[in-house]
Amino acid sequence: MTPETPQDELLAALQQYLQETDFAHLTAIDQPDLTTLFSDLAGLKTEVKAESRQFKAALDSLSDTVETLKADNQALAGELTKANERLQQQRRDVERSMLLEWLDIYDRLSAGYEALQNYKPVDGLFRHSKPQDVRFVAGVAEGQEITLKRLEQMLQRRRVIAIDCVGKPFDAQTMTTVAIGNDPTRENVVVLEELRKGFLIEDQVLRLAEVKVNKL
Repeated sequence: MTPETPQDELLAALQQYLQETDFAHLTAIDQPDLTTLFSDLAGLKTEVKAESRQFKAALDSLSDTVETLKADNQALAGELTKANERLQQQRRDVERSMLLEWLDIYDRLSAGYEALQNYKPVDGLFRHSKPQDVRFVAGVAEGQEITLKRLEQMLQRRRVIAIDCVGKPFDAQTMTTVAIGNDPTRENVVVLEELRKGFLIEDQVLRLAEVKVNKL
């Protein structure tokens, strides 16, 4: 009997291993179920589409809400602007009414002061009291002058200034004619006399000046 070599022993051992080992579980590879796979993919695609539609709807709703808020803010800003304009107009109307009352007081004080300035005591009557009368009238005139100056300062603080009329051409924007004169030495349609002062407030007419105009 021929003695076995190491190679023969290895071959015998390999042959025995191959005979005894079951290779069926190694050769059977699990194949995926394509129907199930495609079904799952289709379901996933549907879910993605649904989620996309919901997300788009949410974005559209948010966009509509933002536009609505913008429109509401613009409307509110417009209402606030209008309300502020109305408030400013009311303030101007109240101020104008108050200033016109001040001007009425100014007219009365001016007339009284002018009368006191033109006062001349009668020589033939009340001679014993004439000095006292003169001093009294002078004191009243001084008080009137102080009051007038304070009132003028109050008007200036309110940006009210008198219209310069006498000797100037007639201006229908700031003056109104209440009397006509005829002075050949003066130019035609020039103001000869101011019968009641006119006033401006911030370059706008507060009260027209009443004047006497030269007409040749």
